[in-house]
Amino acid sequence: MPQHVPPSLRNTSPQEALHAALGETAPPVPPAPRRIVFLAHRDLGNAQAGGSELLVDQLAQGLTHAGHQVTLLCGGPAAYRDYRVVSAGGDLGHYLRARSAFTRQVGDCDLLVEVCNGMPYLAPLWHRGPTLCLVNHVHTDLWGLRYPGPAARLGRRLEHWALSGAQRGNLLVAVSPSTATALREIGVPRSRIRVVHNGVDEPGPLEPRSEEPLFLAMGRLVEYKRIDLLLRLWERVRPVTGGRLVIVGDGPERERLQQLAGPDVVFKGRVSEAEKHRLLCAAWLLLHPSAVEGWGLVVTEAATRGTPAIGFDVPGLRDSVEDGVTGLLARGESSFAAAWCTLALSAERRKALGKAAASRAARYRWSHSVRQFQAVAAEAVARGRTR
Repeated sequence: MPQHVPPSLRNTSPQEALHAALGETAPPVPPAPRRIVFLAHRDLGNAQAGGSELLVDQLAQGLTHAGHQVTLLCGGPAAYRDYRVVSAGGDLGHYLRARSAFTRQVGDCDLLVEVCNGMPYLAPLWHRGPTLCLVNHVHTDLWGLRYPGPAARLGRRLEHWALSGAQRGNLLVAVSPSTATALREIGVPRSRIRVVHNGVDEPGPLEPRSEEPLFLAMGRLVEYKRIDLLLRLWERVRPVTGGRLVIVGDGPERERLQQLAGPDVVFKGRVSEAEKHRLLCAAWLLLHPSAVEGWGLVVTEAATRGTPAIGFDVPGLRDSVEDGVTGLLARGESSFAAAWCTLALSAERRKALGKAAASRAARYRWSHSVRQFQAVAAEAVARGRTR
């Protein structure tokens, strides 16, 4: 039989009710920051936007709808969104102008969120208010893929120091357990790391699966995504499976990749959300050969359409793909090709993996990600005020 609750306690939390019943004063709830500024490389309207930009956009939109005043300060052109977007300058020059642009065009905020994707802004060194660092993945091994030896070493040391030294005392948000582990490995204490997973939108009505084999790769065409490796493997897989390999996305690698592509490879470039949905529904498999990810957002997007993924057993993908349950993780090129052929030839196995993937993806929604982030933001402000 339910116990009687006094009217004065009906709108309180369980913790507040307990303190009231004991005649104690409950500890204050950390105030939620009203004015939040994200400092990031690009906005979602940028032609080079990827998963990091989508994450920031979804958080910014969700926070705006929850009543926060959100500004995104970024490099390059700034597109109109439901929240304010301010350009700090060019693609690379804005790193040097971020501080002056913040002072001149933003002025002040309750919380500054530095989105660190390799090159840092070192915001804690010049921003006096509470600061939170959002990290998709630590670029340790990726510097060598993009830059020659000395530049790669310098970039790696700067990134590691920025995350473990310049952010000393601040909270860091990781998008996956893999990213949290990478942060601990460079010296960030576990006590300062919070995990906020990527989410996905609720998908619309599913469209038909392709009758002919259709394999899909989707993402920015940059070195570490390793689409060139996928094209090499396709030459081994195509004689076994037949069908088409469709590559969605754009980036600096596109021209080179198109020159490498063999028969039955289609480059779609950037596509609309409707076309993206159709392709994710139609695909037999999502192929994601990336060398590292923060999470691998497209894996979850495919999962919501019942499409399993094949990737390598690398940071991020080992979080978004449950090996043998929602997809397969390969330990090398030959095992990737073998997994690709095996699932292409087994409709029953693909269906089982896809069903499990859709069930798991139902746990990841942007609304939940926003609530998680709000809690961390409030904690970051409380820590900043204490310090």
